[in-house]
Amino acid sequence: MLIYKIFRIEEWAELDAEGETLGAPVDLADGFIHFSTAEQVAETAAKHFAGVDGLFLAKLESDTFGDDLKWEPSRGGALFPHLYRALKRHEVISVDPMLLGPHGHDLPGLP
Repeated sequence: MLIYKIFRIEEWAELDAEGETLGAPVDLADGFIHFSTAEQVAETAAKHFAGVDGLFLAKLESDTFGDDLKWEPSRGGALFPHLYRALKRHEVISVDPMLLGPHGHDLPGLP
């Protein structure tokens, strides 16, 4: 199953340069890296990144993470994928800029 991670420009640049990341400040505070499914990512963008320019949407395969990926309840009891280890650059299938328009972010590459 494909899952998605929204990165600020500096967070993506760090992962691209360093080869791995423990995530954004919220990920570090929570102790895991937050992901969204295709159905959840638009709401994640609107709730946590409203008006933020310079974002990137990374696509990943959930099966890559084995037991390190846990599906846990979050907004409204929906299950969200959470990664309990560093994310490695080579695990990212693709990454695309999320253009900010008058009605929110464009979500490239979603089904």
